[in-house]
Amino acid sequence: MRYYDKLIFELSHKGRTGYSLPGSSLGKVALPSELLRKSPLDLPEVSEVDVVRHYTNLSQMNFGVDTGFYPLGSCTMKYNPKINEEIAAHPLFAGLHPLQPAETVKGAQEVIDGLDAALAAITGMKHFTFLPCAGAHGELTGLMLMREYHLAKGDTARVKVIVPDSAHGTNPASAAVCGLEIVEVKSGADGLVDVEALKPLLGPDVAGIMMTNPNTLGLFERQIGEIAKLVHEAGGLLYYDGANMNPLLGKVRPGDMGFDIMHLNLHKTFSTPHGGGGPGSGPVGVGERVLPYLRIPQTSGFHGNFGVMLRAYAYILMLGREHVKMAGPLATLSANYIKESLKDCYKLPIPTVCKHEFVFDGLINDGAREGKAGATTLDVAKRLLDYGYHAPTIYFPLLFHQALMIEPTETESLETLDDFIAVMKKIAAEAAEDPDILHGAPHNAPIGRPDETTAARNPILKA
Repeated sequence: MRYYDKLIFELSHKGRTGYSLPGSSLGKVALPSELLRKSPLDLPEVSEVDVVRHYTNLSQMNFGVDTGFYPLGSCTMKYNPKINEEIAAHPLFAGLHPLQPAETVKGAQEVIDGLDAALAAITGMKHFTFLPCAGAHGELTGLMLMREYHLAKGDTARVKVIVPDSAHGTNPASAAVCGLEIVEVKSGADGLVDVEALKPLLGPDVAGIMMTNPNTLGLFERQIGEIAKLVHEAGGLLYYDGANMNPLLGKVRPGDMGFDIMHLNLHKTFSTPHGGGGPGSGPVGVGERVLPYLRIPQTSGFHGNFGVMLRAYAYILMLGREHVKMAGPLATLSANYIKESLKDCYKLPIPTVCKHEFVFDGLINDGAREGKAGATTLDVAKRLLDYGYHAPTIYFPLLFHQALMIEPTETESLETLDDFIAVMKKIAAEAAEDPDILHGAPHNAPIGRPDETTAARNPILKA
């Protein structure tokens, strides 16, 4: 067994210690009996070097955007500038206490106000609240605002939310949690919302529609103006899922498209780190129609995830008005470059210009022969790990059976994109010649192919 395959408890040897403290000159201090443990604390007994090596090895088993290319579709895993980390860790920010008197934290409030103004300018919204601590939390907050808008008008019949079939899974989930009924609208063959299919769904019971633009296929909804007109004429509101805002930075604003409510993922579009359950931030912006229903205070009791807000504000100020406009076009260029380079090896179900991401539908030649299974999207994803790349998003969106969703972002170099393209072509060639190579992948990772279904249904949460 390799060193890093062992649990820290397996490295433990009775009597071994990693420190030696001098005796106390204060004598023995008796603790109240109610504070004392009834049984000894079960901790591993290891040397300092054992601890350092164990956790250093564990850290090297993790893959992150600082480790290598992370083309995870729909997640916008862009580089996190280190200046943002320095600013967030500055003692004058990090040392603030949430219960300080308001007059002593005017600098922090200035940051919040500045970020509010910047996000409003970028999105075309009037005002933002920073209460939501994640994207899904922002969705729920925005839907509650939508519901409040209708209830305040005495319009209690509006209990339905229209969601495209290509939407993020959080959209219908958030609507259900909010007590609203979900109505699905189909996409056309071009991957865009079918406006003719939308029309009969609109009526006096519709509270609004939730959309991502560009949508989850990375395609811009060209008829968004017509959609906004139809929904507003029917008395509904438009909710914008900001997960795919990155390609629009400085180019197109959701407010100008007709959206009334939106959330932003600061941990996607504005470069703050994310993953592993946090940190996140999902501020919600509103337009003129909904502005009266945006409650104050704008931040939670402890000012939301203030460190994340600092990072996002630093990113915006660092780029400035002029250079924010470069992010979207460069992300779009990167995505189209990869798509066009690989379309002869991987099935491209919608052969058109994309925005920040695109979706393949498996391999053109998966190597399937009589008595031999062909390579799947999962096989491609696992094989990528052998070449040092994180896998793209797989089997999402559900519109395609072998979906492989790639988002390169604007922060990757041409050399990185070329290397990734070369590896994807090599994997396609392996699949065509001997798919068993892919079936057994990854071949050099600490863990091969765990039974993910069993792990999800029967998780082992402790040793």
